[in-house]
Amino acid sequence: MPDWQSLEEIQKDGLVFGRFMHTLLGLYIWEWFTSLDFDWLYISGKKKFRWPLVFYFLNRYCLLFALIGIAIALNVTTEINCQGLYTFNQCFGNAAIGLASINLSLRTMAVWSQKWYIVVPLIVVILGHWSLLLHGILLKAAWIPEQGGCVITETNNKLLAVTFIYSMVFDFVVLSLTAFKLIYPATGRSRLVELIFKDGLIYFLIAFLANLLATIFMLLNLNPVMSIIANVPAAICSTIVACRVVRRLSRFTSKGPEVFASTTQGSTLAFRSNGSAGIRPPKMPAVHVQMDTFTTHSPTDQPYLAYDAAGKIVNDNAESYDPESKIISDEFKRPPY
Repeated sequence: MPDWQSLEEIQKDGLVFGRFMHTLLGLYIWEWFTSLDFDWLYISGKKKFRWPLVFYFLNRYCLLFALIGIAIALNVTTEINCQGLYTFNQCFGNAAIGLASINLSLRTMAVWSQKWYIVVPLIVVILGHWSLLLHGILLKAAWIPEQGGCVITETNNKLLAVTFIYSMVFDFVVLSLTAFKLIYPATGRSRLVELIFKDGLIYFLIAFLANLLATIFMLLNLNPVMSIIANVPAAICSTIVACRVVRRLSRFTSKGPEVFASTTQGSTLAFRSNGSAGIRPPKMPAVHVQMDTFTTHSPTDQPYLAYDAAGKIVNDNAESYDPESKIISDEFKRPPY
């Protein structure tokens, strides 16, 4: 077993860390580029922008900027403001972690139809998560000429460990709530629920395992490099799966309307790209019934009596109705000459 605290091992781990970060940067750029068409639909105005997408765009681009900053810190050869650069990286990296948890929480709120007893506790947990993330930004870095680069000189490893433990528990709660609602629905499952059940739980599980791995390395505290080597992969995994959750939900709701059970009504959280406020039932085709009606009129139905030129009643049946009509007509049909 290697001596993790030895200078030789730390230098070797630092070299591995640098190459690993470049690999992760390439992986995330590939993920970002292959899904850029979805972003362009909203940036260009082809699809109507909805408020949950604010967290989606912030999540994607905060992590992208953080990874670019990490690449600069690893490759810089001239003296720069290391404190400002590392503060920038930490700020955007922690924001990406918090935003990924928000995006996953929005899916859980959607599954539970925005019930207040689910939404309110999740908002409280989100606020607690962000308080830890913002405290984690406080670190110190400086340019060390002997090492030819920026080095973190002071950080709070205990706070980082607590932050990742909190993130892990948070993701587990979100995963449990989503799984419970999907496994034991109050009514039958709609296509949306089937979609979430098939791949949504996998996304939640990946985010949970990524934070679990980062927490394990933080608690082992083998050396300064190994303690943080899984932090960036955890942020990338959480961001990728959270953004894919948002894209799949948005693309699903843009395919067309569907009749959902009561457990999933309003569960799209305004992700729809069309103008409808919610999910509307499909219009059923109209059924036209054509009938031929036949009526039989009785003599009493005729409102008037018809006479010919001679003064006689044309309809004989009418005479039975008004027996005096024939007498009157016979009396006055000819003049007395």
